[in-house]
Amino acid sequence: MPKMKTNSSAKKRFTITGSGKIKRKHAFKSHILTKKATKRKRNLTYFGTVHKADESNVKHMLAMK
Repeated sequence: MPKMKTNSSAKKRFTITGSGKIKRKHAFKSHILTKKATKRKRNLTYFGTVHKADESNVKHMLAMK
């Protein structure tokens, strides 16, 4: 049986933490920043975690299952 391939777009977007959670970046921070509040832009800078419901799909894309 062949090896399972990692999804190239997923490996660029997600990283695994030491505790096994999946880190992700926030969306809406790339352009059209003039109409967004400073607080909103600052909070979009930080990393978030993938929701529990989506973790299995992301792990499958990262060939972890």
